[in-house]
Order: sequence, then structure tokens, then C-alpha cells
Amino acid sequence: MERWALFILLACGASHSARSGCENRVCNPRMGNLATGRQMLTDTQCGSTTPEYLCRYDDGSCVVQCEVCHPHAHPPTSMTDSPFTQPPTWWQSAGDAITETLQLDLEMEFYFTHLIVIFHSPRPAAMTVDSSRDFGRTWSTLQFYARNCSWFGLKDGHGCTEKYSSPRPCSRGEVIYRALSPWGILEPYSSEARAQLGITNLRVRLLQPQPCPCQLKESNTSLLSVPYAISDFILKGACLCHGHSDQCAPASGYLATHTRGLHVVHGKCVCRHHTAGDHCERCDRLYNDQPWRPASGLTGEAHQCAKCKCNGHAESCHFDLSVWVRSGQRSGGVCHCLHNTTGQHCQHCQTGFYRHPERLLTAANSCTACLCDRVGTESCNPANGDCMCKPGVATPQCDKCMLGYWGFNEYGCRPCHCAGDCDPYTGDCMTGSDPDHNTTLFRVEELFSALNFQEKCVCKQQSLRNSKIFCIMKYSYALKVRVLAAHDKGSHAEVDVKVLKVLWSSSTLRLIQGTVTLYPESWTTRGCTCPVLYPGEEYLVAGHHDVRKDVTNVNGSDQEVIDTALKMADSLISALTTEVRSGLRRIPCLSASFPRGREEEHSDGGGAYSPFSCSAV
Repeated sequence: MERWALFILLACGASHSARSGCENRVCNPRMGNLATGRQMLTDTQCGSTTPEYLCRYDDGSCVVQCEVCHPHAHPPTSMTDSPFTQPPTWWQSAGDAITETLQLDLEMEFYFTHLIVIFHSPRPAAMTVDSSRDFGRTWSTLQFYARNCSWFGLKDGHGCTEKYSSPRPCSRGEVIYRALSPWGILEPYSSEARAQLGITNLRVRLLQPQPCPCQLKESNTSLLSVPYAISDFILKGACLCHGHSDQCAPASGYLATHTRGLHVVHGKCVCRHHTAGDHCERCDRLYNDQPWRPASGLTGEAHQCAKCKCNGHAESCHFDLSVWVRSGQRSGGVCHCLHNTTGQHCQHCQTGFYRHPERLLTAANSCTACLCDRVGTESCNPANGDCMCKPGVATPQCDKCMLGYWGFNEYGCRPCHCAGDCDPYTGDCMTGSDPDHNTTLFRVEELFSALNFQEKCVCKQQSLRNSKIFCIMKYSYALKVRVLAAHDKGSHAEVDVKVLKVLWSSSTLRLIQGTVTLYPESWTTRGCTCPVLYPGEEYLVAGHHDVRKDVTNVNGSDQEVIDTALKMADSLISALTTEVRSGLRRIPCLSASFPRGREEEHSDGGGAYSPFSCSAV
């Protein structure tokens, strides 16, 4: 009984799946006659060119039955209609046929289990059954049939059988081919089973007709008998679905013929178990986390395809064997990521995007575009979106050169080969005594202030506590101020201050206590303010008066408290007061500094004190 195990499985697959369906187990589509609903090709047909008078014999009584065969009397479709049709129908070859070929071409690959041919004439003395799995490009002979197998040069039982070649019965004789025998138990969806059962074309070659023995008894042997006639051609099979479907639909290329309500076995599987393809031969688009496998016809296991873990950011994935091996054969799916994500499981954001902290990992907009210039950006921090600029390029958006660099391009910016700054377009050094000329080389959008970008401006102001430097600089004024506001004007900075003390003022600049605007001078030559003056703080400042622009520049400041300054305060104030009143051109240069809140203790009432040296006028 083992030899029939596979046949029973395939033949009963439809009824079994009707009970349990395909869920979590193997399933098979309904079997049927693959020839039904498809065109049978023959070499000849009786009466196709001209009516023919042909005779046949009834096997039991040897009564001759003759008729005139016209073109539509016995077409090839009569072989594939219902075997229960009344009156009986059959295909009949031309009266002079010696050899005849019958061929069935299928639009897809199918499984078949057996072939039954029922003749309406005596069976041939020799014939073959051939099959193809590549749509007729190559053929192989499945079985030789002969009244004497030596006709093929073979022995009975060795690829040839003499069982189905007797001339009796003269009608309703059968020729059978079983694709399953002589096997025992076999996995029906294995490659071995497919090689034996798979079929795209079937061909039956009728090679030698033989007369009915009744005709030999008749004295009138001149009657022309029918060489070949077939009433039923049954190729039992089903669509090939590897155990992953219980239903099949028409495939492309199927040419329907009139079936009169008969069941047609279609070739395109309606796949289950998350499989896909005409034969369910692969996993569906998003179910490739494990390798595809056919279901098991012996154990009933479905071997369903596993869904890839893509965090909701993919509609498809593919199986990667190397990933599968590295995971210890747990997961081999690589997602085809959408929504600006990347990674095996779409767990990362693409370059130029970062994970939004307030959105779910599975949200379609969880990866947000970084606001970085494409040309000047090396990368974007996927955690917070910060732009990481190329060499010489300035943050925050990496869209321009840093001060001291020029030539913004895809490689970054090049350093200026200058003592100072350079033109950001050409790299020409910006030197000279005319600050207006130098300022024009800046683009307005590239100028920035240390008030906002202190990390880009290294303020190296000279200490006002050095007496010699103070005298050399010849400051026009020295004030104690409280900063009220600071404004970044793009091309310069303006600082609004309240004058608390006038410590020194030249004869050309008469400052009084009140609110004035100061201009940090370093802005116009270096691109940033220096010194940096913070609103709300008090400073001791000194600088020059620009007569042409009528602005008061700040060249130095000091907010530090120097212990030794308290000891020198009285001599400084006295010197300042005496020398100014006497009109001397030069005054002594001393150094002192006072903490805020103690200047009154060291004042002569005229408001003269200084945390730094006084200026020669």
C-alpha cells in the first residue's frame, strides 16, 4: 500500500482542505482532468478534407458498423468532453493514417498523477507517451507500449509494457500510465517528486494500427476500417502550489474552450501561508524573514513564511542568506525601507535625517530632515539633527565658510593664507588701514557677532591694567558704564550704555553722564565684536573717537577686580585731577582697578577714577 501513499495525498487533498482549510497546515487544490477545457492537437481528423466511408466492429457480436465521416462528426474535442455523454462521442483519425500524434499543451506547469486513454478502435500495436517540462523544447518518453516490445528493441517490463497493446477489445480498450508507480512513500513537494510529476506538455504517439480480429474473420476484407479512434483522454492532475494553496485561478495564456459546465483545472495558485508566485514558489513581499520552504505532505506542516521586522517602514523585504547565518538562523530578512529610514529593520534614519524625539519609532514621519546645507555638511547627528560641517564650514547649517576660510564647495572651505581675514569668494587677503574697504569684502549674511557666536570669535583684548599699553594706545576716553543693551547690526555692533563715571575724556570729546552708544571697534576689521560687553554688567571701558563717522569706538574693557588697584586709587585720582587742570599735555600713566560699589571711597568728588592706566592726550 505504500506505493499509493502519494497518490492518495494528492487525490484527497481537496476534500481534506475543505475540512480544515489552509490555516497552519498543508493544503492542496482540487484535482481534475487537465485536458478538459483545453485544445487537443492531432495530425489528422476523418472527413476534414472530404467525407470518408469508414467501418468499425462491435467487439461482442463482430457486427460491422459503417458511416460517412464529415468534417464535424468526430473532432478532437470529443476526447475531452464528459465520458457520460449520450450518445457516445469520439475522435477519429483519417482513414489512411498510419501514424498519429496527439498533443496537449498546458499554459503552466502542473502536477499529474496518471493518464488514461480509452480507445473507440482497437488499441495500437505500438505507441509511446512523452512529456515535457519546458513547454516543448525538450521531451522525454515516459513509457513505451507494444504488442511485442522488441518492436522498440526493448524487453517487457524494462521501460516497455505489452499489457495494453492487444487488439481486443475492439472498442473501449484502455491504455494507462501511472506516474507514481512503483514508488513508496515520497514527499510530494520535493524536487524529486516535481521532476517526475511536473508537466507542461504531453504527447501520445500512435505508431502502428492493428485491425479488429472480427475483421479477419470477414470474407469482405476490402472494407476500410478506422485506424485510430479515442473516446476519452483523461490526464489526472492539479495545479502546482507546493502545498500552499487550495484554489487555483486562470493563468495568463489560458485559452478557454467550451466545457459545458465541466470542472477546469486552472494553473495559477491562489497562495496562502504568506507565499506568492504562480506556484507559491516564493514568500510574499514582506514575509522573507526566513527561507521559503514547501509545505510537508507527510507531516502536514505548513512551513509558512515569516514576516520581516521593519517597524512599519517597509512594504517589502528580501531574504539574505549571510544575515540568516549570522543570526543563528533566526532572522534573515532585510527590509526595503521607506519614510527616510535605513538598516536591516529600518531602525535607523537615513543620512540627512534624525529621529524625532516626540514621535513613535513606527510613525511614518519619525525621521525628520536635518536643516543642513547639502554641500557643506559632512553628516547629520541622527540623535538630535545637529549638522556636522565639513572642514572650514560654519555651523549651525553648514552653509558658509567660517571666518578665516574661503571657497565654499563640496570639499568644505580652505583656510585663508593671510595675517587677518580674507575674501570668502576669492581668498584675497583683507589688509590695509581703511576699515571701510575691508568691510565691503564681507557678505552681509556672513557677518556675525560674538554676542551671538562667541565660539567663533576669540577675543584677545589687551589688558587695561598695563600702564605702558594704555599710554601707547592714547585712548580718547575712559568710562565706568553699565551695559543696557547690545545689538547685532550685521555689519557692526552697537552697545547702549549708561555712563556711571567719566574717568577720562580728551579735549575733543566731552562725555557727560547719561546714556550713550558705543561701537566695539574690532567688529569692522575682524568680523566680530571685541571686547564682548554683556547687558546688565558694569565695565571700565576705554577707546578712541572716530571723527569721520562720529562714533565712539571701544578698544578695551576690564571687569576684573585687582587687589593692588585699591592701594593706587588715591594717587591716580590726584594725578588725573592735577594734570588736567594745569593743562599739561602729558600725565603719568598708572594702573589701578576698583571693585564695583567702592569707587566713591577713592573719588575726589570730580568722578575721576580708573581701573586701568590713564591716557596721554
